[in-house]
Amino acid sequence: MVDIATRVWNHKWKIDPIVRSLIDTDFYKLLMCQSVFRNKPDTQVTFSLINRSKNVRLADLVDEGELREQLDHVRSLSLTRGESTWMRGNTFYGKRQMFSSEFMDWFENLRLPPYHLEKKDGQYELTFEGSWPEVMLWEIPALSILMELRGRAVLGTMGRFELQVLYARAMTKLWEKVEKLRPLDGLKVADFGTRRRHSFLWQDWCVRAMQEGLGDSFIGTSNCLIAKNREVEAIGTNAHELPMVYSALAKDDDALFQAPYDVLRDWHDEHEGNLRIILPDTYGTQGFLDNAPDWLAGWTGIRVDSGDPATGAERAIDWWTSRNEDPREKLVIFSDGLDAEKIIALHKQFQGRCKVSFGWGTMLTNDFKGLTTGDTLAPFSLVCKAVTANGNPTVKLSDNPNKAMGPEAEIERYKRVFGVGEQERVEVVV
Repeated sequence: MVDIATRVWNHKWKIDPIVRSLIDTDFYKLLMCQSVFRNKPDTQVTFSLINRSKNVRLADLVDEGELREQLDHVRSLSLTRGESTWMRGNTFYGKRQMFSSEFMDWFENLRLPPYHLEKKDGQYELTFEGSWPEVMLWEIPALSILMELRGRAVLGTMGRFELQVLYARAMTKLWEKVEKLRPLDGLKVADFGTRRRHSFLWQDWCVRAMQEGLGDSFIGTSNCLIAKNREVEAIGTNAHELPMVYSALAKDDDALFQAPYDVLRDWHDEHEGNLRIILPDTYGTQGFLDNAPDWLAGWTGIRVDSGDPATGAERAIDWWTSRNEDPREKLVIFSDGLDAEKIIALHKQFQGRCKVSFGWGTMLTNDFKGLTTGDTLAPFSLVCKAVTANGNPTVKLSDNPNKAMGPEAEIERYKRVFGVGEQERVEVVV
């Protein structure tokens, strides 16, 4: 097992590039990339880094030269033969050849496009522009790099024994969470922590700890490279990016209203089974469900990713019941702001009423809260989102207005089109 503290102390970062592979990313990004490659390959997009935690002044903490070095390294990466074989030949969600030959031929020759980086008011402005299938693959590496460089800046001030104690405490903290979860009957939990992880080595350690500590209750990881290396399931479906871009491409209000369902029609044509998971909250869950076509009720489940999670699950159960579907046969995936206590409470509340699964993110792979003076390693809220599509601004409303993004006038237009009224504000921790 890797001695992470010693690796950090030796400062041999050349053997530890932050992003090691084009598949050191979330599985849903590759699934969505294939869908975009098939359906919207010529769409031009801009992705931009957004630091919601303004108190974390990244440009003051992270050296620009180191940041450029890591970003340039990602641009040098290409798919290895072993990675290509894994994607072409592996079985995902019970299906062989999930990725088409056409997509794999394109992916095997891909190099990520250029980036634009500058400092402004203590923050980095980092943007990526180009064709959607290429640019979208920058999101996870960009976030992983900034999160880990911030961590390295803090760790670089620590002594050898201080680092040993820090990681011992972090390991103990995670293991205590695992011990709390272990007694839950029928628990299903996956690692969703790539984008805001402490480091690649730490995420890998967390996955191995979950494998040993939870056994069959640990159902996989969203990180494709770790899934390949550790021989666990790659987990993921789709994200807000798809309806945000489809909506930005809409010609008028009527087309805008239909755009979130157009996304799922395209997805329906490509996937089946546990990949047919609805993410309904991009423009408000209640309105999405009220106006959803009947065929969507037959899908496998729903992912709850903003607002109060229990409220989101209750809405899903009520909706399935109203559409003559048995909620006990449906899957609810919780994936927003989870930690052990919340997982335990939600599991107990909904067990037996529906199938329940958890995508555990930042507080699995980056919970160093309270372990340093001044809490300098506490996780913070950093995202990288599509902000334009073919020159049009994108919008996200969410079930939590604190997560809304886009020009104010467009936000108001989207609220009108999708019938979004007053929403409860929930603190965005990570």
